[in-house]
Amino acid sequence: MQRIGVIEDERNISDMIKYNLEKEGYEVYTAYDGKEGLELVESQELDLLLLDIMLPNIDGLDVCKKVRQNKEIPIIIISAKADEFDKVLALELGADDYVTKPFSMREVMARVKARLRRKVTETVVKEEVSDDRLKEGNLEMDLKKYEVLKKGKIVELTLREFELLKFLWQSKGEVFTREDLLTKVWGYEYYGDVRTVDVTIRRLREKIEDDASKANFVLTKRGVGYYFRG
Repeated sequence: MQRIGVIEDERNISDMIKYNLEKEGYEVYTAYDGKEGLELVESQELDLLLLDIMLPNIDGLDVCKKVRQNKEIPIIIISAKADEFDKVLALELGADDYVTKPFSMREVMARVKARLRRKVTETVVKEEVSDDRLKEGNLEMDLKKYEVLKKGKIVELTLREFELLKFLWQSKGEVFTREDLLTKVWGYEYYGDVRTVDVTIRRLREKIEDDASKANFVLTKRGVGYYFRG
């Protein structure tokens, strides 16, 4: 049974989410402030985390940042903050998705299922990946070890950044729209939040490029999307 953590201080919302998740067969653990939430993440082997931003004790963004430093749990933010700035900041701190309140439980469930399917797929890929290596200029990718090296030194990428780079690299020269990348790399249907792709691309460039403002590997096709230089 897959385990989901819900960190939400509004108990009526937390109870509604918990009820619907349990109806679908998930094991659900709840916390009502940031401190409790971090303790929950440390004490349970969670498969996914639903996280509010405006929490007592420790802000949800700080929780997201601390969780991402230590674990690869998929994180879906659920927040009343609908500004683009808040969404981009959450994504930059490591969130995988962002849902604004008021929300439809149907949409939340769809995103939860999609994220969990993606997590299973990533685990299988990790187990089955061959010992192939990709090399381009001063950049190398070891698909077996899940490592990226720049000038011989390991580059610390998140799993999402690694998967995005691998997908673009293995499709060298082919241009993909943001919607394409959401479907093929994130693994869920497009809900309109293409900024997720933009933010991840920016983080990736900052790590693998000598100058992120003059990309040499992951390039933008203006008005279309992104591609790996062939």
